[in-house]
Amino acid sequence: MIAVVTGAGRGIGRAVALELADRGCDVALLGRSQAALASAAEEIVRRGRRAVAIPCDVARSADVEAAASRVLVDLGVPRVVVSNAGVVHRTSVVETTERQWDEVLDVNLKGTFLVTQSFLRPMLAERRGRFVALGSISGTLGTPRLSAYCASKWGTVGFVKSLAEELRGTGLQSLCVMPGSVDTDMLRGSGFSPAMTPEDVARIVAWVALDAPDAMNGSCVDAFGP
Repeated sequence: MIAVVTGAGRGIGRAVALELADRGCDVALLGRSQAALASAAEEIVRRGRRAVAIPCDVARSADVEAAASRVLVDLGVPRVVVSNAGVVHRTSVVETTERQWDEVLDVNLKGTFLVTQSFLRPMLAERRGRFVALGSISGTLGTPRLSAYCASKWGTVGFVKSLAEELRGTGLQSLCVMPGSVDTDMLRGSGFSPAMTPEDVARIVAWVALDAPDAMNGSCVDAFGP
């Protein structure tokens, strides 16, 4: 079984990649940092699975197309695609620059679209597979100084649910995992205390990707901590 994880070099993405490897998946790791991806890939190989580390900016269609081509050649058609890559800028609406807004929406939302689209046709041909997007509690509420991030995560929910409707009857499903505060670099400076570890979220993502019933197509699974 083959899985693709974006933003796989650190935090939740790395934890998800390792958890999926433990669950029997060969993993393609996509992200910006070659060193971080290589480190995660080495850990997966030590666990007895295949791993391919592919530098990729998910906001750039050329990068995504090249990465998808390499995954298909080196590993094959994925069963699971986890869109996890994300960025955040904490600034008020009045102070947010166009560049900051575009970066957050491009990585968090457009990146999810580009990665999904790049694997959709080959997975449809296989008539099985699952797309899992990492949403956020910020896709359910508004937070001061987080307008772009909240917009991107609300958009992710809409994308996941729309895709789910298109996938009905195809053998594929689209789902979302929506964590609260997780002990990652992204949480630092937020003012919130972590309620979960990346490994906590990774176990939920793996369940959604591999074990959740097909009837949960279109579901958004909340994970806000114990």
